[in-house]
Amino acid sequence: MKKPEFFSMIQNRKKLLTKEQVINDVIAGSVVAIIALPLSIAIGISSGVSPEKGLLTAILASLCVSIFGGSRVQIGGPTGGFVVIVYGVIQKYGFTGLIISTLMAGFILIILGLFRLGNLIRFIPKSIILGFTAGIGVVLFSAQIQEFFGLRTGKLPVSFFGKWNLYILSFKTVSITTLILGLISILIIITFPKVNRIIPSYLIALIVVTLIVKFMNINVDTIGSSFGHISSSIPMPELPDFGIINIKNLILPSITIAFLGYIQALLTAVVSDDMIGEKHSSNTELISQGIANIVSSLFGGIPATGAIARTTASIKNGGRTPLAGLVHAGILLFILLICVPLLQYVPLTVLAAILIVVSYNMGNFSDCIKLIKEDKASGFELILTLILTVCVNLVIAIAIAMIVHLIRVKIINNKIHTNRIKIRNKKIGIA
Repeated sequence: MKKPEFFSMIQNRKKLLTKEQVINDVIAGSVVAIIALPLSIAIGISSGVSPEKGLLTAILASLCVSIFGGSRVQIGGPTGGFVVIVYGVIQKYGFTGLIISTLMAGFILIILGLFRLGNLIRFIPKSIILGFTAGIGVVLFSAQIQEFFGLRTGKLPVSFFGKWNLYILSFKTVSITTLILGLISILIIITFPKVNRIIPSYLIALIVVTLIVKFMNINVDTIGSSFGHISSSIPMPELPDFGIINIKNLILPSITIAFLGYIQALLTAVVSDDMIGEKHSSNTELISQGIANIVSSLFGGIPATGAIARTTASIKNGGRTPLAGLVHAGILLFILLICVPLLQYVPLTVLAAILIVVSYNMGNFSDCIKLIKEDKASGFELILTLILTVCVNLVIAIAIAMIVHLIRVKIINNKIHTNRIKIRNKKIGIA
């Protein structure tokens, strides 16, 4: 974005900050912080890092996206879609490998923004977007089985089928108590919005199940028993040791993180545009997402992008300026610095339950079924993308699905062109 345009955007946003709007943004930011608290913790743990890193990422990403973003209502943070990728990178290259991958992904996003490639998203068909989000939802769901059932599996493999093979072999170790608490958590998450739509059901489930475990002295795995001491301090930024890992090995994970961040951030921005009646700047948004990931990696956080659930929640509660994102970050910072010791009592099964619901919502399975019924060719692309995302990886899934899509479009265009020639020839009497 050109410098005058950037400052023009800042001026326009300042004009929106009336007294009434400031109040609405503070309320919206507070609601989103309550939603983000259990989600950020659950995503951090499921990604294979300590819970406070999920919170730290939500704080830093939200600050960067709110200050530098091309959408005035986008809320940044860790999302469920990254869980599978982050867990795989940590298993293969360690936490240092994740930090370097996230740092490189941040620079990739900035480069995409500077070269004004934000509009490329319109070339990715709906079938492929639905396919890979459904695939990520399936894999995210699979990653929660161990904690939800209380299985004693040991270290989980990265592969989808490897996980399920281990689950089946370990199913005799299921904890009925843990499973019941997980089912209670899902029941609360699903039913509480019918009672009250203002207070997030994720938080209610976390509080209720934690209190049940604490006061009934139930012996289940908690954050404290699994992670021990949880740091409540903000670490100093530092560059990772690039000499430990061959950078060439991290190019593919970096591209995968950048690509997923690209898709989620811009799709969220498009959705928010429809809700507030304003068009975002895709390239500026990419640059802000790149900055967010660089900052997160320097402070020891995990990848982040635009969070559609948190962004839409902010809008529905009156958020219309970046102030809502800043308030959200400020409240999470307070919780990180003051309230982290209380997190040790949270059962892991309630966090698994939260992500199971998130994975289901992420899958958009009703939209997938509808598309498959309406358009068999697009349905094939969707299923192909889903299967490859689950069985191989996101980048290969998108690459192969796009090749199939382009071949299909080429065949259709050739048929249309051939039919037009036949019609024209028939009109002028050529056999």
